[in-house]
Amino acid sequence: MEQNTSLQQQLLDAGVHFGHLKKKWNPKMLPYIFAEKKGIHIIDLNRTVDGLQEAAAAMKHIAKNGKKIMFVATKKQAKEIVNECAKRVNMPYATERWLGGMLTNFNTVRKSVKKMQSIEKMLSDGSAESLTKKERLTLSRDKDKMEKVLGGIAQLGRLPAALFIVDIGHEHIALAEAKRLGITTLGMVDTNCDPNKVDYAIPANDDATKSIAIITNYITAAIAEGLVERQAAKEEEVEEVDNEAEKKAQRLLAEAEAEAARGGGGRGGRGGGQPKRRIPGGASRRTQGGGGGQQGGGRR
Repeated sequence: MEQNTSLQQQLLDAGVHFGHLKKKWNPKMLPYIFAEKKGIHIIDLNRTVDGLQEAAAAMKHIAKNGKKIMFVATKKQAKEIVNECAKRVNMPYATERWLGGMLTNFNTVRKSVKKMQSIEKMLSDGSAESLTKKERLTLSRDKDKMEKVLGGIAQLGRLPAALFIVDIGHEHIALAEAKRLGITTLGMVDTNCDPNKVDYAIPANDDATKSIAIITNYITAAIAEGLVERQAAKEEEVEEVDNEAEKKAQRLLAEAEAEAARGGGGRGGRGGGQPKRRIPGGASRRTQGGGGGQQGGGRR
């Protein structure tokens, strides 16, 4: 409870509770509105805390499973914050411009990324030295242009498992693509947006820099925690495998020593006494000897 109170105070100080003008509101945001003051809707911070914690738990679970979460924020006041947070947890991001089809036409976008990477390789390894100065300059400009838009998804080899969106109204194209592909969505929802369009709605002011920063940092911290737990689980798994291998080796060694002991004892037992030799015809000679005695007795 104290943690929630502290979080609420931080959200209050950051101005997360300030919504839009009453005339711009979306009626579906009614459950998240606390009051109206001077024509401006005030967001209920209790609902904000609940939505934020629920979204953070979902992002932590996704990160723990080793899946990617893409940050989307092309608004001027959110670009730098989201860029920094995404890089901190090594997650893909789109902060300059959302290319139409970035998710629904992912294979084509990947081709553009590979082209950008090949140009970068040419410029770095010196293979572009054979080109003219004008051609090198053109390649460099093309690379910079592509890197500005595609740099955040350069390491994204497959579709992300979730999208974190700042201002779902502004990023409606990204939201539509994610919903079409069944990708989990969460986002900051202001009083002028429909909270039902995202899987995890965080009612909050999506225009103030401080508000964006505190929400994004909270989500980023949850993702980082999930990544730490994933790494710890991997280390425990490796340790368990090593322990199992060591136990198996010890068991096999014990079995081999026991087998050797049984084999040595058997040979020692047989070697303790003289082996019996069977002489061919021995039985016949004994029979004949016995028979001879009988005959002798008969003669007597």
